[in-house]
Amino acid sequence: MSLLRPHRDDARIAALGLVGGLLLWALGLHNQAGRPLGGAWVLLPLVVTAALELVRRSRPQSALLAGTLALVADQFTVGSLATVLMFTDLVYAATLYGSPAAARRIPVAAGLLTVTATIGFVAWYRTPEALLIGVVIGLVAFAPATTGALVRNHQAAAESARLHAQQTALLAELDRAQAVTAERTRMARELHDMVANRLSAIAIHSTAALSRDDPRTTADALAVIRENSVDGLTEMRRLIGLLRVDNADLEPATVPTLDGIPALVANARANGLEVIVQDTRPPGPGLPPPVALTAYRITQESLTNALKHAAPGPVTVSLVQLDGALTVRVTSPYGDRPAGPRAPGSGAGLVGMRERTALLGGSFRAGPEDSADGAGGADGAGPEDGAGGADGADGRVWQVYAVLPTDGKGAP
Repeated sequence: MSLLRPHRDDARIAALGLVGGLLLWALGLHNQAGRPLGGAWVLLPLVVTAALELVRRSRPQSALLAGTLALVADQFTVGSLATVLMFTDLVYAATLYGSPAAARRIPVAAGLLTVTATIGFVAWYRTPEALLIGVVIGLVAFAPATTGALVRNHQAAAESARLHAQQTALLAELDRAQAVTAERTRMARELHDMVANRLSAIAIHSTAALSRDDPRTTADALAVIRENSVDGLTEMRRLIGLLRVDNADLEPATVPTLDGIPALVANARANGLEVIVQDTRPPGPGLPPPVALTAYRITQESLTNALKHAAPGPVTVSLVQLDGALTVRVTSPYGDRPAGPRAPGSGAGLVGMRERTALLGGSFRAGPEDSADGAGGADGAGPEDGAGGADGADGRVWQVYAVLPTDGKGAP
């Protein structure tokens, strides 16, 4: 703070101390008698101490040093109570507003001064009344220093609590934002997985109905379109129901499991795919619901991609449960697709499958393979949304391969 513009509270303290000291001098009220300097000399330490009050915040340690000299000079005069009181305020201010080192040292120095002076005066005067001098010194020096230290510690604790509250609020906001992002991602995956295959079938068959002038083909395509439209609408209503958490009468939605694989296969065959299922899972307890749902969605999305992009030929779905993991492998012919109706891909399918697998701590890859055993695969390489490539290499397949831990020991 500028010396030319002291804090308004400091200016008020200085003015009050100066006016009070002048009033005490005018009334002839003094602290001491028999001093070498009498009369108006008492006003000099008073004015100096009042002036130092103006810089008690901006220059606290310098003000305390100069105030100490003024108090010593006041001992050679008849003394003023206002000068002593303003000095105690300078001690308090130096502890409160000074550097951290000064805040530690001033109370210690004041305490040592009080104890030393008390012992010295008691030894000098050899009367119990000498203890009163030590009490006065303690009130003038040690008491304001310890008070300043306590107030400073309280302010530091309050500031620390405020910063902690701000950090807690910031972390809570970050957690909320991450939760919202995670929920939006989950909703996007569910929406894509629940309706993408239905809409893909509708797009393909509607294109076929429009491009071929064959009443029977048109009728068959419209039947498939109607069936997928009804099923897609049902699934959309189920998803909307999941979002309506305020609807107490809503029945909980059924979570898909691997028991729904036959229905997926039947729907894929109705849409023109040749599907072969190889399920070698041993009989016994069912899979954990998250694993079963992920395996179902990966199979569903893979069949949808095969419908949109695969070359002619059989699509194989393989489910193997062994050594605490469920392996899902879906292969489809990879090569030039004959001209005909097809649906565009967005790439969201592969992203969703990879995210679902990662949430369980499993591994995932999708791409063209040289053979059906999975040699030479690439993670996520290849055409959009798991589409078959255009190199037309004989014997190559597009493979989706996921390993899902079933014992809960997968990486987070």
